[in-house]
Amino acid sequence: MSSSLVESPRTFGDMMRMPVRFYKTIGEDIYAHRSTNELTSLLLKIYLYAGFINFNLLVCGELVFFYKSIQDFETVRLAIAVAPCIGFSLVADFKQLTMAVYKKTLIQLLDELEEMHPKTLLAQKAYKMADFERTMKRVISIFTFLCLAYTTTFTLYPAVKATVKYNFLGYETFDRNFGFLIWFPYDATSRNWVYWITYWDIAHGAYLAGIAFLCADLLLVVVITQLCMHFSYISGRLEVHPCDPDQDEENLSFLCSMIKYHDKCLTLCEHVNNMYSFSLLLNFLMASMQICFIAFQVTESTIEVILIYCIFLMTSMVQVFLVCYYGDALIAASERVGDAAYNQNWFQCSKRYCIMLKLMIMRSQKPAMIRPPTFPPISLVTYMKVISMSYQFFALLKTTYYRD
Repeated sequence: MSSSLVESPRTFGDMMRMPVRFYKTIGEDIYAHRSTNELTSLLLKIYLYAGFINFNLLVCGELVFFYKSIQDFETVRLAIAVAPCIGFSLVADFKQLTMAVYKKTLIQLLDELEEMHPKTLLAQKAYKMADFERTMKRVISIFTFLCLAYTTTFTLYPAVKATVKYNFLGYETFDRNFGFLIWFPYDATSRNWVYWITYWDIAHGAYLAGIAFLCADLLLVVVITQLCMHFSYISGRLEVHPCDPDQDEENLSFLCSMIKYHDKCLTLCEHVNNMYSFSLLLNFLMASMQICFIAFQVTESTIEVILIYCIFLMTSMVQVFLVCYYGDALIAASERVGDAAYNQNWFQCSKRYCIMLKLMIMRSQKPAMIRPPTFPPISLVTYMKVISMSYQFFALLKTTYYRD
């Protein structure tokens, strides 16, 4: 058989490929500590910092535009239009800040997961890694497409529309518009070269925001997929263990190894919780308002605007669902460990084995989870809460707008 047809084991780097590559396009190198090229690392860091300085200046311009718009009822609709973009930008900013603050924790987490990753084909089949990876890839592909479609549509649509009207429909002037509502301290449309420099400056800022927003969630998906795989493997091993009463030492040795393995997985889950809990709280609060403002735009705008904002709405709703789905999967996978332990033939084993097993079952009754402050643990129930909050904000906004 040809060597090219022989299946090779999947590495942890293969699962990390998407977030690592996308992050590098904005200058963020997750594995910079392993780099041997100091010049490349320095240039990437300069590119990252310059990009975020530019991006935050644009966010300040959005905030100024929002403030000016809410001063007059005639322009308040513009404030509602820019509000979702501000929310998206602030969440992207905070996610990147969180990654920077917890960089050491992130590196430790990824290194330990890489060390635990099954290295051989036989081991990967025992872990059912192909099933977990298949689901993960589908989720990542859908969310990546939606997130990049949102930033690309908002960024490129004005230029494409103006080009078609000017070159093909016979319009006499080229409309110098931007995809985002931003205040500038200068006239950004006064001259052609000023307009295009500003336009591509905004385009880079939008791309950076999209990648920072996207990749933090892609990292979360990869990490939780790995943890669910490990919890599932522990459950499977516990369920099939024979618990032969004549081999007490082997039983105890097996259970000790499973307890240590389980404890390590729970420790890694706490690292994930520490990294993501506060940023996800902000994410959910902002998402509630984003969905509310986007829904208002969809119900009150032209078909042209509706199509653009519908992509934004789908992205926001899918992102919240994605996080909640994986939070729910983590809770379910960690709880199954206790069920699998109880399903053993433990009644045939020694008293010492039963006591250790009982402690493991008790520990699994407090499942691994991500717990944002003041919010319930992230699960599909949380998704319903976010959607409910969005609807309440939407109803309040509609009532207030038409009353005035």
